[in-house]
Amino acid sequence: MTKPMPPIDLSAIATEQRNSVSAELDLLDALGIVRVINNQDRLIAEAVTQELPKIAEAVEIIVEAVGAGGRLIYIGAGTSGRLGVLDASECPPTFNTDPNLVIGLIAGGDRALRHSVEQVEDRPADGAAALEAVGLNDRDVVVGIAASGRTPFVLGAIEYATAVGATTIGLSNSAASALSTVVTVSIAPIVGPEIVTGSTRMKAGTAQKMVLNMLTTATMVKLGKTYGNLMVDVQPTNAKLRERAVGIVCDATGKSTEEARAVLEAAGGEVKTAIVASLRGIPADDARSRLDCANGVLRVALGEAPP
Repeated sequence: MTKPMPPIDLSAIATEQRNSVSAELDLLDALGIVRVINNQDRLIAEAVTQELPKIAEAVEIIVEAVGAGGRLIYIGAGTSGRLGVLDASECPPTFNTDPNLVIGLIAGGDRALRHSVEQVEDRPADGAAALEAVGLNDRDVVVGIAASGRTPFVLGAIEYATAVGATTIGLSNSAASALSTVVTVSIAPIVGPEIVTGSTRMKAGTAQKMVLNMLTTATMVKLGKTYGNLMVDVQPTNAKLRERAVGIVCDATGKSTEEARAVLEAAGGEVKTAIVASLRGIPADDARSRLDCANGVLRVALGEAPP
């Protein structure tokens, strides 16, 4: 017979507190409700600001790990898990990364992306099993995401990751949580009580999304996936992205739209190749070789930065 879990002391969890600002939320008209939500949302960016040194530390760890052949793996349950999967799935089209470089895992698997399967977050062994299933190794970085900082599924995953020798990062919205004590780096933007008590899809989820954006974006910038703020590794797989690719080549080279379109076509749609070929006046094959020698870093291939 399965031993029942002890009661959870919700009063000790920051994300479960009542918010006095929204105590009479149901008495407000629509404008009043959204104004309360908006005013509370203004606090989120400042909470993330307080964690910038930790976020930067995490980025440096991830960059080093990826450079050594490791992966970035997000793992969480419910909203936290969905946000991790979202951020991971945006990396290939945005930065032309291998789909296995940034991985998002959620308690309950893909079904949990659309359906509530909240009970699975109570099983630590499932968190460990999810990481084992993707072949976690000591070169990887695991980011456990849990608003409360106590989700058993996430804690089980972190325990397994530590045993394997992977580097661990915790992302929560509670200070001095169980998660913060078992990870290498703890990121914990404290956003205060939710508008709807305990609904961490709101302020906590927004803060998590902001941090995840920073982790992957800053990592990809450090890995040479952008040129300035241009998305030079974009995959032009649809009409909008093809036009974006043309615009990027125009911005990077000063070429006209027609010239950019022609050089892109000669480069097989590869934005970086087109930029090097255009700026250095060389054929696409030579531009591609330069990029290969520069490990794909455009500034290095152009001679604007040391290798």
